[in-house]
Amino acid sequence: MTRKPALSFWQIWNMCFGFLGIQFAFALQNANVSRIFQTLGAAVGDIPVLWIAAPLTGLIVQPLIGYASDRTWGRLGRRRPYFLAGALLTTLALLWMPNSQALWVAATLLWMMDASINVSMEPFRAFVGDQLPTTQRPLGYAMQSFFIGVGAVVASLLPYLLAHFGVSNVAGPGGIPDTVRDAFYIGGAVLLGSVLWTVCSTREYPPDQLRTFDDAVVHTDAAVNRSGALKHGVLWLLVGLIGVFLVYGYHLEHELYLLAGGVMAFGLSQLWLGVTRQKGMFAQVMTDLHTMPPAMRRLAWVQFFSWFAMFAMWIYTTAGVAQVHFSSTDPHSAAYNNGANWVGVLFAAYNGFAALAALVIPLMVRRWGLRISHLINLWLGGAGLVAFLLIRDPDWLLLPMVGVGFAWASILSLPYALLSDNLPAEKMGVYMGIFNFFIVIPQLLAASVLGVLLRVFFHGQPIYALVLGGVSLLVAGLSVLRVSEPAGEG
Repeated sequence: MTRKPALSFWQIWNMCFGFLGIQFAFALQNANVSRIFQTLGAAVGDIPVLWIAAPLTGLIVQPLIGYASDRTWGRLGRRRPYFLAGALLTTLALLWMPNSQALWVAATLLWMMDASINVSMEPFRAFVGDQLPTTQRPLGYAMQSFFIGVGAVVASLLPYLLAHFGVSNVAGPGGIPDTVRDAFYIGGAVLLGSVLWTVCSTREYPPDQLRTFDDAVVHTDAAVNRSGALKHGVLWLLVGLIGVFLVYGYHLEHELYLLAGGVMAFGLSQLWLGVTRQKGMFAQVMTDLHTMPPAMRRLAWVQFFSWFAMFAMWIYTTAGVAQVHFSSTDPHSAAYNNGANWVGVLFAAYNGFAALAALVIPLMVRRWGLRISHLINLWLGGAGLVAFLLIRDPDWLLLPMVGVGFAWASILSLPYALLSDNLPAEKMGVYMGIFNFFIVIPQLLAASVLGVLLRVFFHGQPIYALVLGGVSLLVAGLSVLRVSEPAGEG
């Protein structure tokens, strides 16, 4: 076994630079898609359902792309072909979405955009694990967080800045403001340029060479407990069927069909795993899910509560701030659009603080270790989201964004540093893709139940979705204590 060479600062910079563009596109999506939906006629209560396409796409795309990239080797290497293909497709979606004239077109383009972002994003996570030795992985993922923060700051601020320079910020009936349209055009150029930089300035280790390094985790295929898979499959399928009958029989909100359907789909996949003898892509992904490393199982709960909170913030901040802090629920009013632009500033602020936090987090890890550092950051974010309910001056909403920024930078880096040391090189991609399940499933759950919770318990006031998100981050912080610190860390 040989030691994997440490990379220089600028080599790590180049390999992570493409994340600048990926997050640029992601931030434009997060900050503006709910606004686009409402402008095209969507009611606040329908927004979570319209967002369902995004996480559902990631649930399917990321593990399959990870599986494929683990088995790819060509002129562009192992992961870089996927960076480039995803960037090209995302650019097309960015150019098209702000020209949508109908709600169904915008919802379809959200699906296309999120699928394409996932094609690029998943291999980037595995790329750090491939290229860096164990001691440099926290730095590599923190560098990705830095570029995520910088890209998101500029992207979130773009409509606000364009309005400041005279671009029209008010949409006509059935139209989208010019500030949003121009921001998406700029985002397409930034995305494609930054990904091309990484593709052209980095190289990759061949798969055979990765297995010779001393940090390579020895991989042995674990046998699937087929009888256990069958039992779990029957149980999950029954729970899902009962859920469908309850929603139908008691005339509950239709969003809950999604939750019941997801439970049934998981049950069917477990039943299939229990009886199949196939060795194809889907069978291998489901097998790896069933036999994932123990550290990954514990981290799944941390991810679940973390991403439930972030999804609640992304889809409800615009509606909540516009209603509570700008006293408007009409998406065609000047007050609503001023509130929406201020949310863009707030999103830029938390991403800016995340970029600064990415510089601080390696120092926190050195002092307190990965687990305690992540707990502290998640609790800062939880306090920040709860503070939205207590603060009434919109200018002071910048303060809780500090905590949200630290949480966001930590969510994007420390779980992957905790995970990558436990993954074999030949399965880095597929396990990183499976890890995305625990990002996507809470988002699907949020899309299914948040609208119901707000209507039933909070009189339909979207600001309380942020409070629920804050509580979820506090629980995520407690969950990280169940994860073991990697050897040599802390």
